Amino acid sequence: MIEQAAPRRHVLFGRRRGKALRKNQRQAIEEIFPQIRVPLEETLLDLNTLFNGKAQEYWLEIGFGAGEHLAWQAHHNPNVGILGCEPFINGVAILIGKLKTIGATNVRLHNEAAELLMDHLPDESLHKGFLLFADPWPKSSHHKRRFVTEQNIAALARILVDNAELRIATDHVDYGAWILWHMLRSDDFRWEAESPGEWRFRSEDWPQTRYEAKALKEGRKSVYFTFRRLPRHS
Repeated sequence: MIEQAAPRRHVLFGRRRGKALRKNQRQAIEEIFPQIRVPLEETLLDLNTLFNGKAQEYWLEIGFGAGEHLAWQAHHNPNVGILGCEPFINGVAILIGKLKTIGATNVRLHNEAAELLMDHLPDESLHKGFLLFADPWPKSSHHKRRFVTEQNIAALARILVDNAELRIATDHVDYGAWILWHMLRSDDFRWEAESPGEWRFRSEDWPQTRYEAKALKEGRKSVYFTFRRLPRHS
């Protein structure tokens, strides 16, 4: 029997909205977003129903920004149902435009805190997860706002299947150290890197995001961590 995770407090930090949406973006939010929004009325989501029985497995991207990475993955993995979380409504509108252009129908979106969505996902329901260039909240007084915490790592461990892959990237040195420190403390994940070359470069199926390109232009190098969800004890 699958048990629901204990209720948690969900607090959103950062901007919810930027520049005024253009006409086509407003139309995307008003007409298309309701059709692909993840409904959280039920205690636990039925992912098979959510993706109309067409997905062979399910992935999650937390904080997809303008959606470059998510749209690429959706286009190149049409048999995968991808859940995307992004509170910034402008990013949601931009991604919807990308999905419309490429004709991708295998994406469902959540415009609130990612923790809220994760609490509604069944145990062992996801096959891959992405957390790419999340806000590092560099001020020490803001570190509590960082997504990578013991509680969120435990939540990811619960919803990922055995041997699932979790990819995390950042261009912020301190946050990179923070990520490794917290992830290596977990008994549920293993860092896959065996040499520096494996965390300094992206793999071919890991496309560049707009934020990463900006970081490189400004002289900031990124790190790309891959973690494996360790098998549960029987």
